[in-house]
Order: sequence, then C-alpha cells, then structure tokens
Amino acid sequence: MTDPPPSGPGDAAQQGVRLADLEAAEDERREGLRLDRKFELTEAILLSLAAILAAWTGFQAAKWSGLQADAYNQASASRVEATRAAALADADATVDVVTFTQWLLAAEQEGLFDQPPTPGEIYEPDPALVSGFLYQRFRPEFEVAADAWVATQPRLDPDAPPTPFDMPEYRVAALDEANRLEAQAAEQSELAREANQRSDNYVLMTIMFATVLFFAGISSKMDTARARVFLLGMGVTVLVVSTAIVLSFPKEV
Repeated sequence: MTDPPPSGPGDAAQQGVRLADLEAAEDERREGLRLDRKFELTEAILLSLAAILAAWTGFQAAKWSGLQADAYNQASASRVEATRAAALADADATVDVVTFTQWLLAAEQEGLFDQPPTPGEIYEPDPALVSGFLYQRFRPEFEVAADAWVATQPRLDPDAPPTPFDMPEYRVAALDEANRLEAQAAEQSELAREANQRSDNYVLMTIMFATVLFFAGISSKMDTARARVFLLGMGVTVLVVSTAIVLSFPKEV
C-alpha cells in the first residue's frame, strides 16, 4: 500500500479555518435559537395579557350595556307614571275650576255679593246654603288656596289675585308628582346615555386589545428579528396605552 501524503502546514491551516467557521456557525445557530425563544416568550406574554384584557373590556361593555337597557326601561316606566299623574292633575284642576265656578254662581244667586264688602270681614260658609255646601266640598288642596284668597278680600283690594288659582297656596299634588316623575325620567335617560357611551368606550378598547393580539400573532410568522422587534414593539405600545386608558374608565361590577 501507498502511504497518504503527509499533511503540510497549508492543510493544517485550512482545517483550522474550517473548524473556526463551523464553531462560529454553531454559535450563531445557538444564538438564533436563544433569540427565538425570547421572542416566543414575549409573544406568549403579550398574547396572554391582551386576551385577558380583551375579555375584561368585553365583560365591562356587556355590563354597561345592561345598565343602559335598565335605565331606559326605568325612564320609560317613569314617563308612563308621569303621564298618568299629569292626567290626574288635569282632572283635579278641572274639578277645582268647576266647583269654584259653581260656588260663585250659587253665592251670586243667594245675594252674597249684593251687600257692600266690610273691611276685615271673614267669610264663613253656611252649610245650609248651596254656596256653603259647595265651599265645604272643595278639594283640600284647593280649599287652602280658596281660604287664602278670600282672606285677601278681593272685592276691596284691586291688587288681590283675581282667583284662588293665582294664589301661591294653590297646589295640585298630582301635578307635582308628574313633574317629579318627569325629572326622574330625564335623569334615568341621561344615565342610560352615559352607560351607552361607556359601553362604546369599552368596545373600542376591546378592538384595541384585539389589535395587540394581531401584532403578537403576526410577529411569530416573521423571518427577521427586525420585523419581529418592530411588531412586538407596536403591540407593547398599544397594550400599555390601552391599559392606561381602561384604568381611567369607571367600572361596573
């Protein structure tokens, strides 16, 4: 057999270069694997946080939407009750006008207005007369105003209110209740509008967190570290800003 030719100094140098290249390639491969694991860990954390926050904002949007529906229902119920109370107030006012008119007619027919008025005279209804019978059957609220009006002696004082209905004492409880219910309905409608706006705000934040999911998901498909860093940076930025905004929102539990 023929012995292999002895290796010269040049061959040893070439082998050293190839070995160094192999070691550098292996180091580069290991560094790429380490970097890839870091990217995957960052993506997993970003995906987890965005998913949790998206679920939370979706839950809050649903809660505020439910509050909006309840407030609108309550406002509708209050308006129905306000309409009913207003109808009752109209009926009570009609009764007051009719009874007062009938009292005036009866008093005139009985000659109560034929005599000149006496200063300081206090009217005392006579139950034996029709006028007295009617006066004693005024509604309690109207009777207070009628007494105050009679006490002003309108036949002597030209500045006195023309009728009891112009007296500050004249009140219709049903009308006050209708006004209260209408104001309550307005407040409930405003609460519903606020709840609707807050629900819309949470829906918008849900979309923002879905955007974070998009950035984190598409990052894993990129081949270059620069592209992955850019996409993850965008995702982290949107996540931080959106989280800060969500923390400033009112919560419904």
